[in-house]
Amino acid sequence: MSQVYRCPNCKTNKMRFNLIQQVSTPVKKDPNSGDIVQQYTNETLDPFHIPYKGPDVRVQCGTCGLIEDEKTFAAFGQMNR
Repeated sequence: MSQVYRCPNCKTNKMRFNLIQQVSTPVKKDPNSGDIVQQYTNETLDPFHIPYKGPDVRVQCGTCGLIEDEKTFAAFGQMNR
C-alpha cells in the first residue's frame, strides 16, 4: 500500500483516494426467487463454480470518482514521477 498513486483520468490527483476492499462470497441463487440457496467457501465450491480471481483492492479517485484496479493508479503514479 505504500505506492505512489496518480489518477489516470483527471491526472492531477495524487493525494485523495478511497481504497475499496473486495471480499467475494460465493453463493448459489434460486433462479426464480433470487433467494440464496447455498453459500460456499473457496474450499467447498462445486465443479461448475469458478472461484473469484479479481483484485483484492480497487481504488477510487477522491477527486473525479474514477474506480479502477490498484495497479492502474500505481502504474500511472510511477510513470509520471
